Amino acid sequence: MEQKLFCQSCRMPIDDPGLQGTEMDGSKSQEYCTYCYQQGAFINPKMTLNEMTSVVRLQMENRKIDQQIIDMAVNSLPQLKRWRSAKTTV
Repeated sequence: MEQKLFCQSCRMPIDDPGLQGTEMDGSKSQEYCTYCYQQGAFINPKMTLNEMTSVVRLQMENRKIDQQIIDMAVNSLPQLKRWRSAKTTV
């Protein structure tokens, strides 16, 4: 079974190369989406985990995603690479 890639900042699926962010050398990031990461850096480097939680929740609600799935997604954010070492809590 093929392993799915998820952005390690917002948890969006990034299996489509068009959704993958880019590294400094222009190569596709295997860890971050294009909405979070471009040219080897976070688009919003000062964003907090609380802010990301709000953004993810709002985007998923706008797409009419089931509340249980939204809760599961935002609850998983602290385990992602970008937020594991963050001092911020939800």
